[in-house]
Amino acid sequence: MSISTRQATSRTGNPRTAALKTRLTSLGLSLAVAALAVGATQGSARAQEHTLRFNHVLAPSEPYHKGFEAWAEGVAERTDGGLKIEVFPSSQLGVEEDIIEQIRQGANIGQNTDAARLGNYVPGIAVVNGPYFVGSIEEAFALADSPTMQAWQEELAESHGLKVVCFDWVQGFRHFYTNREVRTPADLDGLRIRTPPAPIWQESIRALGAEPVAMNFGDVYPGLQQRAIDGAELVYPNITAANLNEVLEFANETAHILLVNFQVVSSEWFDGLPDDYQTALVEECRKAGQETSAVMQEAADKSKETLRERGMTIVEGIDLEPFREAGEKAYEVLGLVDAKNKVQAEMKK
Repeated sequence: MSISTRQATSRTGNPRTAALKTRLTSLGLSLAVAALAVGATQGSARAQEHTLRFNHVLAPSEPYHKGFEAWAEGVAERTDGGLKIEVFPSSQLGVEEDIIEQIRQGANIGQNTDAARLGNYVPGIAVVNGPYFVGSIEEAFALADSPTMQAWQEELAESHGLKVVCFDWVQGFRHFYTNREVRTPADLDGLRIRTPPAPIWQESIRALGAEPVAMNFGDVYPGLQQRAIDGAELVYPNITAANLNEVLEFANETAHILLVNFQVVSSEWFDGLPDDYQTALVEECRKAGQETSAVMQEAADKSKETLRERGMTIVEGIDLEPFREAGEKAYEVLGLVDAKNKVQAEMKK
């Protein structure tokens, strides 16, 4: 008889009962130890699972980067540090298209992207990046209430593994930046203009009169130096941040696209978050996005004046109606006329 059993017998007077209690006590201790081990393992998994590594192509000096950091701070505060967003500027994690494919495979990575690239998976959503689709920040924010937009987002998540967290990030109006003055679509004839590699973007620039050239943003400066391209279509802060005024002379205010950005993560990763973490991620995304959109408007005005001071010619007062008419061809070529009309009708209700 063991010492623990003899001690138990002295209390109960029954050796068999005492032995049973001893075994139950030992079993309880074993289960408790096992539970602690499992808990530690799950806790470690949760810590890894609840870190989002967020990638974007812009420089740390741009307002968007500060906006993403504000998003990260808001999420960390809402979740008591349980959900952490690590922000990587200047494509530090890789090229946007490659990152999106990693996201689709379930990686805990996020990406700032646009409707043009998402249109590679759900064609209809690309209309958001079409020429003259929305004309103000308010219209861009109203897109969130469109049933058609909501359906496209569900399709992205369920069929392609891409969860749109929010798209309240309006980067501003894109203009043509060239080495000759542009006032009509005919002035773009023969110019090779850098665009991102997506059909709606390519067809939009082609419809407006130029020849689109797919190129990563980081290659624009050397591309202009080497004359692989004749210009780019970007927002004002992109020009000052990348010093593109050193290789471009004219800022032509065509305002042909109001760039609405989408923040995407893996739908598999998102679904694995606790409900309150999901809510925090979405709500803080919208808050930071709308605040950053306002900052971007101010940044565009400041960048415009900076470029004027640096000697760039700002071509203002352009008649945009010929550009609007020309831009319709992009929707026709891609079969997106009905999608465009449907969403725009929903926004007016």
